[in-house]
Amino acid sequence: MEEDKKQNTVVETRPEEQEIDLIELAQKVWAERKLVLKACGIAILVALVVAFSIPKEYSTSVTLAPETASRGTSGTMGALAAMAGINLGSSSTSDALSPELYPDIVSSTPFLVDLFDVKIKDSKEKIDTTLYAYLDEYQRSPWWSSVISAPFKLIGWTVSLFKEKEVEDKDAPIDPSRLTPDADRIAKALSGRISVSVDKKTGVTTLSVTMQDPVISAQITDTVMHRLQNYITDYRTNKARHDLAFTEHLYAEAKADYEQAQQKYAQFVDANQNIILRSYMAEQERLQNEMNLAYQVYTQVSQQLQMAKAKVQEITPVYTVVQPATVPLRASKPNKIMILIGFVFLAGVGCVGWILFVKDLWQGWRKPKE
Repeated sequence: MEEDKKQNTVVETRPEEQEIDLIELAQKVWAERKLVLKACGIAILVALVVAFSIPKEYSTSVTLAPETASRGTSGTMGALAAMAGINLGSSSTSDALSPELYPDIVSSTPFLVDLFDVKIKDSKEKIDTTLYAYLDEYQRSPWWSSVISAPFKLIGWTVSLFKEKEVEDKDAPIDPSRLTPDADRIAKALSGRISVSVDKKTGVTTLSVTMQDPVISAQITDTVMHRLQNYITDYRTNKARHDLAFTEHLYAEAKADYEQAQQKYAQFVDANQNIILRSYMAEQERLQNEMNLAYQVYTQVSQQLQMAKAKVQEITPVYTVVQPATVPLRASKPNKIMILIGFVFLAGVGCVGWILFVKDLWQGWRKPKE
């Protein structure tokens, strides 16, 4: 019985001991409240300096609802295709270029290099240049980036003294398969400013571009959207356009053959009027048959040409722009409130940790041993 009473007494005193410990810790922090407030005040000043030193960034987003597969051919177009002897297919065909590949397309080197020559203007009309020059010469950065990069620039400059300088032709076109260091740097910077997200269920694509100027951000977003649409359209209609070009070539040949056969027949008839010889009649009949055969081929190829044009139009994807590109009114970066909260939180937590755990150890370590 006495042992049970002792155990109950221990259990009852544990919450009191924990409560006393928490009160002591709170009193310890409260005693050093001036230090905590001073640290938070310094953190606020540092946060304001950092927040206002970071250049503003503006983001523009567009939303697209593209087709994911080509449609089947039916109705009047199917009947016309059957009359011309062409089978356009009655069922939908799968699309190898799914929307999930759009982010990879936009971040690919050829796609990015193709954007280098895009002409841009800023909101104040002080910048009128290409996108490559804008990313290379007109980008603002916080003051500490120059301090951090100074040693690396010094090392690079020192190493360059012992290397042979390669002469680069700035007017030469950029080869996507062999980028220069500057072009590679600009391509990576541009890729980091373009983001594409795709909803796997609905296929809705959201394209976003971030730039340091709101007007340039909207311009590049609209350009990237149209370039992506053209890329997808060219991919899906590639075979149909090749077939159309081949049919146009056949059409030109069939038309020339028919006109030539028609001219030969007309010249022969004009030169041999009122002649009843069997040899002349046989030659006339042969030329007429050649003209009729050439006309039949010409007619069939003409129908095939119309169907090939209809096929290109049929498989050309249609895009629904749910949200067009508009000039943003507010900067998306930096978030000054979050920077301020983050600095104050870290300063407060660090200061409390110093008071509760580090300060006593530090003072004990500094005292001389007896």
